[in-house]
Amino acid sequence: MAYFHWIAGTILGLAWFSRIIDAALGMPSVADVSRPEWNRDPVLPSGNPRVSIIVPARNEEDVMEQALNTLLALDYDNYEIIAVNDRSTDSTGEIMERISQNPHPVAPDATRMGQSVQSRNSHVSQNQRGVGHPSLRVIHHAELPAGWLGKTHAMWTAAREATGEWLLFTDADVLFKPDSLRRALAYAEAEPADHVVLFPQMIMKRPGEFMMIAFFQTMFMFGHRPWKVADPTTDDHMGVGAFNLVRRKVYDAVGTYAALRMEVLDDMKLGKVVKKAGYAQRNVFGGDLISIRWAHGAMGVVENLTKNFFAVLSFQWWRAVLSVLGLAFLNFGPFLGVALAHGWARVPYGVALGSMVLIYIGMSWRSAVPPYYFLLHPVSTALFIYTLLRSMVLTLWNDGIVWRGTKYPLEELRRGMV
Repeated sequence: MAYFHWIAGTILGLAWFSRIIDAALGMPSVADVSRPEWNRDPVLPSGNPRVSIIVPARNEEDVMEQALNTLLALDYDNYEIIAVNDRSTDSTGEIMERISQNPHPVAPDATRMGQSVQSRNSHVSQNQRGVGHPSLRVIHHAELPAGWLGKTHAMWTAAREATGEWLLFTDADVLFKPDSLRRALAYAEAEPADHVVLFPQMIMKRPGEFMMIAFFQTMFMFGHRPWKVADPTTDDHMGVGAFNLVRRKVYDAVGTYAALRMEVLDDMKLGKVVKKAGYAQRNVFGGDLISIRWAHGAMGVVENLTKNFFAVLSFQWWRAVLSVLGLAFLNFGPFLGVALAHGWARVPYGVALGSMVLIYIGMSWRSAVPPYYFLLHPVSTALFIYTLLRSMVLTLWNDGIVWRGTKYPLEELRRGMV
């Protein structure tokens, strides 16, 4: 048994300690666009580039108005907003239309005019505010074509209508500070970058949210190294649904969202195809420049991740089983080892636990999660393992996933994976 503890403890100690060292050396290289040096306009001879902000939404009546109003209040001087009502059964579409007709806030000298465009299975309405102020166009989808996810179809449709040199894909529950777009774009043009991902601040109100999001961020750092995304020699890539800013010509070059039409993880897969195609990809911190209330309570996180987890593992059951075993060993192992091992055999387990504590301390500098949530790490581990198994079982049982009221067959999802 002593040999087992030495072997297991050494593996765990090296895994956690190497990750904290890698993160400590790499994280400082990730820019923070909330810093004073990025409080400027993009510097281009042709003036500020036009940005098209694309907001897909289905049954988002609780958050739609606030999100659109924060976008209308951006202090950048050359952008448009295209909101897509994807077959909503609540008042999402009505809210979009009302705001497009009475945008807030409105400049005192703003002029207004209305325009409508008819297209197949959709209609577009537009309210154009005065020069220097954004337009808000609304697209309504009544049907979903075969072979598409609702969200990817909504974003693809909106991008076809877009007039910007840059496309910003975001979600309907994201809140923007006025200077968020201007800062991110100044960074993108200064690099220069082809795809910029801005990490959102997570709004957390319940202990379960703090616990689960802390664990998610810890594991995310194991699977995706943000400090390596800018390195063209690595496969590390990034995409976040809250803020995917991509040059229009790059979006077209990688096949648009038509190439990702059945991708459940559309945000990450957009980052993957951009990186694989050799374009310059960057991810940045931004403090509270953008924020999102991602889930309500621990079980809200479980519910949100149930749709995604099996897709992360390419819908393969054996990968899910191996992942469960790996998660259990990596996260329960250090706690069990310190409790069950004897003498010096506890040392490598202690190194693993100490490294985990340092990761939680490091995360507390970038998020609102207090480091003492480390003590609940075993609980969040158990819930994440449950979520992964739940995602696999429900997907296999239903022969597909049900997302926002629409069922997508498993065979189609597997065929459409990038």
